[in-house]
Amino acid sequence: MDNEIAAEAFGAMGHPSRIQILRYLVERGRDGADASTMVRELEIAWTTLSHHLDHLKRAALITATRDGRRMVHRAEFPKVALLSSFLMQNCCAREEKTDETPARAYRGFGS
Repeated sequence: MDNEIAAEAFGAMGHPSRIQILRYLVERGRDGADASTMVRELEIAWTTLSHHLDHLKRAALITATRDGRRMVHRAEFPKVALLSSFLMQNCCAREEKTDETPARAYRGFGS
């Protein structure tokens, strides 16, 4: 992942409702949720939800698949994890290492 791709993805999350939707879909796991469920549980108007879902889909942070008559939205877990790793991959690399360096907590992110 490069800075441009990361900026696009983070830009797609540049609204509190989109962060709320993405976190909700992460919580729902592989089951995901349809728009009706999200409207009800997140208390977001249908047209507003649709607008935010489009932003998240364009950034490939979520996917939508048809299940009968409903569209089920799911978090794109590999992309979400990649964004997290991208931010943390060089954690504390420019800091003088000590026993108290936060990088110890992020060993799994490339430090």
